[in-house]
Amino acid sequence: MTGFGRSEILNEDRKIVVEIKAVNHRYCDMNVKLPRKLNYFESSVRGFLKDYIQRGKVDIYITYEDYTKSNVNVKYNRDVAGKYVNYLRQMSEDFQLEADISASLIGRFPEVFVLEDEPIDKDTIWEYLKESLAEAADMFVEARSSEGENLKNDLINKLDEMLEMVAEIEEKSPELILDYKAKLIEKIEELSANTQIDEQRIATEVTIYADKICVDEEIVRLKSHINTTKDILISGGAVGRKLDFIVQEMNREANTILSKSNSLKISDIGIELKTNIEKVREQIQNIE
Repeated sequence: MTGFGRSEILNEDRKIVVEIKAVNHRYCDMNVKLPRKLNYFESSVRGFLKDYIQRGKVDIYITYEDYTKSNVNVKYNRDVAGKYVNYLRQMSEDFQLEADISASLIGRFPEVFVLEDEPIDKDTIWEYLKESLAEAADMFVEARSSEGENLKNDLINKLDEMLEMVAEIEEKSPELILDYKAKLIEKIEELSANTQIDEQRIATEVTIYADKICVDEEIVRLKSHINTTKDILISGGAVGRKLDFIVQEMNREANTILSKSNSLKISDIGIELKTNIEKVREQIQNIE
């Protein structure tokens, strides 16, 4: 499911902003974007968010600003300054130039003075970062829960429609055997008008045909899969992957029913049933 959560912690020393965005994905794919100064925390961020996110392509954006006066340090590189001085003196001798070397001149050259970030207090920063992560994650989960509730209701409606289709197939299946028996008798009567009909032979043929087209087991399993899916949706939690497997089983049973059926009516219902199963399968990809 899609989702968004944001948190900002601001005080006189620092500002931390966490944004979490997600789109549909079959697995859990987290992409954490941190400022270079906080790269140390990447694995900790992933571990912390696993309790909130089990599925989806998730981008986590974290920004950090340090307002403390001691967040940078100026470093004087004496060796580099010395080389500049030596080369300037050599240039003066080589070209008979005035050696007007001054500290202000040397200080302008690259790498003489270097700004370095002061080491951060990891424990303190992590406490702030955890607070912001938790706040953003709570908002993210709430947004996904709202979307998930709507999705659950829509899926349950589709599953109820599928139960009605299965019930219709179950109702029409016995009619196929009666129709076959009537057509078989009619055909035999046409071919042997003056010959007595062998009722035992007809019963045997009908039994063989009935066994061939019987879909009782498929109907029972299909009903069970549909009801199980409804129960899982109602119970909630991270159920997406479990439902993936059940929908595959639904599709297998529907295919078997279609392959056994030689009735146009049942085939039409079976095709509509498979269409609904595919719709459910697509929507389940959005469930965590």
